Amino acid sequence: MSETSQTGQAAAEVVAVIPARGGSKGVPGKNVAQVGGVPLVARAVRACLGATRVTAVVVSTDDQEIAAVARRAGAVVVSRPPDLAGDTAGSEDAVLHAIEVLYSGHTRRVDVVALVQCTSPFITSEEIDGVVAAVLDGADTAFTAARFHGFLWRPEPDGAVAVNHHHKRRARRQERPVELLETGAAYAMRGPAFLAKRRRFFGTIRAVETDPSRVLEIDEPADLERARVLAPMLDTPTGRPGRADVDAVVLDFDGTQTDDRAWLAADGSEQVVVHRGEVMAEAALRRAGIDVLILSTETNPVVAARAAKLGVECLQGIDSKGEALAGWCAARELDPRRVLYLGNDVNDLPCFSLVGWPVAVASAHAPVRAAARAVTTVPGGHGAVREIASWILGKDLLP
Repeated sequence: MSETSQTGQAAAEVVAVIPARGGSKGVPGKNVAQVGGVPLVARAVRACLGATRVTAVVVSTDDQEIAAVARRAGAVVVSRPPDLAGDTAGSEDAVLHAIEVLYSGHTRRVDVVALVQCTSPFITSEEIDGVVAAVLDGADTAFTAARFHGFLWRPEPDGAVAVNHHHKRRARRQERPVELLETGAAYAMRGPAFLAKRRRFFGTIRAVETDPSRVLEIDEPADLERARVLAPMLDTPTGRPGRADVDAVVLDFDGTQTDDRAWLAADGSEQVVVHRGEVMAEAALRRAGIDVLILSTETNPVVAARAAKLGVECLQGIDSKGEALAGWCAARELDPRRVLYLGNDVNDLPCFSLVGWPVAVASAHAPVRAAARAVTTVPGGHGAVREIASWILGKDLLP
């Protein structure tokens, strides 16, 4: 049912349809393949649900597994008939079928139809809202596009032919007209006209520009692997990981869990200051199923005592932190790309180059901060471990 706006007028009925058939040959099981720990179809559903202008989210599929994943993500599922699920069936056919199934015989009309492709894993709610807004503002069709500066060539029997430039007079990028690449991620069409014309492009067409760094369509296995590598960066614009990004946390000790100072007694023993809140943080990480390791180059009873109190594994007296970390990951069959390493000094850099989430404390040395993917807001010894636990677990106050 359409909602009513604060002005008393009925809000536009905007239906987002995600075509997701089960018979992909290039990437078998593609639409339920995980990127960033989330199936592709669920990623698309989440983006649609987050779009403020979308009033209904529908997945059209012929596959029971895709249907189950889509329902769990919060979408309405329309079963697609076999004649619309083959290699030659177009996306428009699936969208038209879904709209007709859901709205045939109903008095309310669909004002805007959005076609959202789950093979574009980094589509955002803002992009979906953008194409819908363009139609509500007067366009008949809108689509996501990114600025394109490449020189196109077309192969011919006698050689390559320039397409969007003259090979004898190639202008500088600043002098060339703006060109846009259709991303294939999202489209929006004026509802009644789309149902009548039965195609996505008609009338006044508007391109809605998006971030080129997020443009990726998954058509073959290499695209899926590329998406999985990019997900930790593109899924968290702040550079901070969530639970879906991390399987293990490895912690330096001096300068990370301490403020890098030590009190020396006359007998040569050391005392350091640690943050009490980090006991709670590391316990919460372990309860969430995340492996925790303390890795230290020195052999120091303080480090061993701290690890025992926290109930975490400890490796100390290590000549090469990088080699020790690589061995630890291999022994536990951990993907280093899903490991967060928290450090502060240059001897942590070999570990930074190994893991997917190198994080520096705010007090880290400049080369370490420069090499980090994220930097905590607090210095070592002042709750940095608690801060990264909050990033991963998605809550500020840990139990």
